[in-house]
Amino acid sequence: MKTKTFAIAGLVGGVVDWLLGWLFYGIIFADTFPQPEEGTNALLYITFGCFSFGFFMSYIYNKWAQITTLATGIKAGAIIGLFMGLIANFFNMAMETSANFEIFAIDIAISIVMAAIVGAVIGLVNGRVT
Repeated sequence: MKTKTFAIAGLVGGVVDWLLGWLFYGIIFADTFPQPEEGTNALLYITFGCFSFGFFMSYIYNKWAQITTLATGIKAGAIIGLFMGLIANFFNMAMETSANFEIFAIDIAISIVMAAIVGAVIGLVNGRVT
């Protein structure tokens, strides 16, 4: 694994994930999902989570899968997004007092789309950075 490729792809993936999260959760579905309270560290933790996801995907793509194309990046990202969405939402459902299957399904769809796009970008970066 090339450290330079891993680092650049992880940073770019983290930025893309943050921007997509802002678009989906902060704008498009702002009325569906709770927004962070002002004066908290929520935005900082969201940023750390986005960069963690970018580096996680970059590590998988660089170390194990050698993904270097947009198409392969989209496919792998969508599958990773599906399972990460399922995991997160099942745990959220376990902690909630009432089940909301509409939000469950919407969040999984968002996870798939976001991870597919992040995966595509990381795949492209991997193919171009040497």
